Amino acid sequence: MVATSPGETRPSALTSRTVTPDQELMLLFGAMHVVAFLFGGVLFWMFLKSETVTPWEPPEEDEGGGGGGNDRLRRPPKPPKPGGLPLPDAEQSRERFREAGRLAERHSVPRRREHVPEPRRVPERAP
Repeated sequence: MVATSPGETRPSALTSRTVTPDQELMLLFGAMHVVAFLFGGVLFWMFLKSETVTPWEPPEEDEGGGGGGNDRLRRPPKPPKPGGLPLPDAEQSRERFREAGRLAERHSVPRRREHVPEPRRVPERAP
C-alpha cells in the first residue's frame, strides 16, 4: 500500500494521469464509431450475399384462364334491417322540409322588447 500525502489524491484504476477527460471522450466516441462501422460492414456484406429475386413474368397464354378480370370486386350492399321506414316509434315532424320556401319565413320570430335607454348621467364634481 502506497501512502499519499493529505493534498494528493490517488487516481482510480480506470483512469490514467496522462489522459485528460477530453482525450477520454474522443477515445470513447472513436470506439463507438468503429463499432458502428463494423456493424454497417456486416449488414452490407449480408446484403451482397443475399439471393436475388427473380423478376415476375406473366403466365403463358397456353395455360387456361382465358381472360382477365377484376380482382377488386366490391361486396354487395347489405340488405335493409327488419322494420323498414318509417320506424315504429318515429313521430311526424311539424315541418315539411321539402316544400318550397325558406324555413326562416315559416316561423314568426317574436320581436325583442324595446330597450328604453337610461337617462344620461352627469358627473358630479368634487369641491
